[in-house]
Amino acid sequence: MSVLRQPEVLGRTNRRRVVGVTAALSAAAVETIAVGCWFSLVVVGSRTTVTALAGLGVLFCGSLLRMGIFGATVSDLGDLLQPKELGVTVALTSTWIVWLFVAELIGDSLGVAVAAVVFAGMLTGQFVLERYIFSQSAVDGRPVTLVVSGLLLAAGASALLATVWFTDWTISSSPLALGSMTIVLRIEAAHLGVFVFGLFAFLAHQRRLQRLLSP
Repeated sequence: MSVLRQPEVLGRTNRRRVVGVTAALSAAAVETIAVGCWFSLVVVGSRTTVTALAGLGVLFCGSLLRMGIFGATVSDLGDLLQPKELGVTVALTSTWIVWLFVAELIGDSLGVAVAAVVFAGMLTGQFVLERYIFSQSAVDGRPVTLVVSGLLLAAGASALLATVWFTDWTISSSPLALGSMTIVLRIEAAHLGVFVFGLFAFLAHQRRLQRLLSP
């Protein structure tokens, strides 16, 4: 009997794995776009009241979508515009603001390091809140999974900030003639930082989602 059931068990396991990877990619993509836009508005560009508010709105919407992806993956997703869900979204948005504030308050490489530690702790708490809101029945016997996910995401954010603060290089291609237009491809350090952040975000979300989806 166990032999007959084994293909079904393996099939469920593979489906969970595919769902976890897909959800992690989606969450990482949403978070990378939102954080990248916020970063370009408040860190790379000239910070004004308008750009700060616009960046905050983008960050909030990205946090809401990312939380919705997590909720739809681990449970039956309800209305995201409920007090608890909105509260968790505001908490996630606030962690980013606190992280940047701490980094700028201290400054230099020490500020990046201290902010990363603070950010990792806040993210771990954020992940606990999300798991409680959307997956109260899920049992995770390894809390270290959430800590590692928080550290991974904080490392990606630190890499993004470091590329803007401490590097200043640009790689440009030769001019490409396209009809009456001339196109020049440029890759800046900030672009690499966004890519590294997206990679770390995927690893962080994939790790915690696979843990919750494991039988």
